Amino acid sequence: MNNNFGSDLTGGNVAKQLLKFCIPFLLSNLLQALYNIADMFIVGQFDGPAGISGVSNGGQVTLLIINFVAGLAVGATVLVAQHVGAKRHEDAQKAVATVFTLMAVSGIAISIIMAFLSEPIMRLIQTPEESFKEALDYVRICSYGIVFTFLYNAISGVMRGLGDSKHPLIFVAIACVVNIVLDLILIGGFKMSAAGAAWATIASQAISVIISVVYLKKSGFMFDFKLKSFKIHRKTLSKILKIGFPSAIQNVVTSLSFMVITILVNGYGVDASAAAGIAGKFNSVAILPIIAMSMSVASMAGQNIGARLYDRALDTMKTSIKISFVIGGIIFLFVQLFPGLVISIFDNSEAVVAYGVQYIRAFSFDYIIVPIVFSVNGLLNGAGHTTFSLFNGMLSAVLLRAPFAILLGEVFDLGMLGIGLGGPIASLGSAIIGIIYVKSGRWKISRIEGK
Repeated sequence: MNNNFGSDLTGGNVAKQLLKFCIPFLLSNLLQALYNIADMFIVGQFDGPAGISGVSNGGQVTLLIINFVAGLAVGATVLVAQHVGAKRHEDAQKAVATVFTLMAVSGIAISIIMAFLSEPIMRLIQTPEESFKEALDYVRICSYGIVFTFLYNAISGVMRGLGDSKHPLIFVAIACVVNIVLDLILIGGFKMSAAGAAWATIASQAISVIISVVYLKKSGFMFDFKLKSFKIHRKTLSKILKIGFPSAIQNVVTSLSFMVITILVNGYGVDASAAAGIAGKFNSVAILPIIAMSMSVASMAGQNIGARLYDRALDTMKTSIKISFVIGGIIFLFVQLFPGLVISIFDNSEAVVAYGVQYIRAFSFDYIIVPIVFSVNGLLNGAGHTTFSLFNGMLSAVLLRAPFAILLGEVFDLGMLGIGLGGPIASLGSAIIGIIYVKSGRWKISRIEGK
């Protein structure tokens, strides 16, 4: 294996290794979130609540697809990490070829499907009429570039499995700069609103993928990206789907539960829709350090489990919980003290800020609970136990998040405050179940080799 694209995560101080691997990955996620936020921020400056609502509702749909592919990429990360940890480099190469081929084919197929389903989906989630055209434009245009989103996630997933979080940071930094520049040109200069944001997004992702492929080819990466090298190894595909598909379904179910919340919020009108969209964008950034820790745990635990170092894998999870809790606690306190500031950065109209403050103050309790959920999921994903993560995620989303949002928001008439509380209640249930499963020790049973 070319040492330029990987590192051994089975030795050294756990906390130092975790942070060393996590920081580039966190910066990568922050940059990715930055160019997503740039869409909403710049649209908000030029098109107001209707534009924000359009990007928010359209973004909910595209996020569902992105979460699905990110779940599949977990399969690649875990499989490559365990093969590398066990020194099975030929098997790792087969995994890389298979996941790249799978993502390319799936991306093209979903792009075609979304061309026909975009409008029915936007109707289904009850997008406000004032922002319907904006939202529809955003979804349709983003669908054209789905294949680039899939390939970017495939490349990033493989690199993380190899123990490399630095190169994905470089690739997404390029995308971020391109996206913001195009946002300013298309939204600010050509007044294209949500459509401009969508074109900027897919163009930046395409450029990022092209540059990453060119760089990897010239640097002796294990996959040469030649057409003949794109092939499906059936046994490897089975393992990737065994690990990744449950994670993908879990992500989709979680996204659907948040879409239920979107539907509830849309019932309050375009101002409430814009407020929830702003809160959602803030949340997507706020939990990035915790997500980065979780993905780092998956990669690090995957290599250690492949090497049969179970105690070290468990220590990785515990260290992640401690670090993530400190980060989550700081964010929680900030939101509780300055909720209006968070909302007004994007839109300072009185109605939007009022709705946003109610929602984000309630939802912010999630930041002191999800450190446990994400760190536990990182360990279980690294062990290949994504089926349990799917069960736990579905239980949280279907039986807790959506029902409690409806119960508190509609039945008890708490409005945006009640809807916002659905998130932390769901996370609490998921955390309790996850801890019980980890304590059972069943995660040590391999889901890849059948041992």
